[in-house]
Amino acid sequence: MSGRPIPSRRTVLRGAAVAPVACLGLTACSTDSGRATSAAPTVPVELGSAGEVPKGATKLFTGERIVVTHADDGTYKAFSTVCTHAQCPINTLEGTELICSCHGSKFDATTGQVLHDPATVPLPEVPVTVKGGKLVAGPEA
Repeated sequence: MSGRPIPSRRTVLRGAAVAPVACLGLTACSTDSGRATSAAPTVPVELGSAGEVPKGATKLFTGERIVVTHADDGTYKAFSTVCTHAQCPINTLEGTELICSCHGSKFDATTGQVLHDPATVPLPEVPVTVKGGKLVAGPEA
């Protein structure tokens, strides 16, 4: 017999109960090891009137999880607003800076590029076009 004490049944059961909770916490805060998970629409989504995003402006469509910029040259660009760090929805736009409230990642809304970690992968671009005066984002847009 070894000199180590045998754990009580209560100690074993506590450990079994705590382990899944600890794993959930680690999963919630884990990164995706540099792989961006796209939350882009899988079907075309009408965002609203193209006039809602005048030239030189940027607008966050929180319900659709998309940000749209309208460049001075008249072109539109759109990006997913699901953080590439932990897939949290990004709901804050300050000027052209998107801020993730989960862990503080920041992105350039005009390029999708990371401005502040912990995210390391840019936001995925989403196709966007104007059809009948409406902004439409997603595949075949």
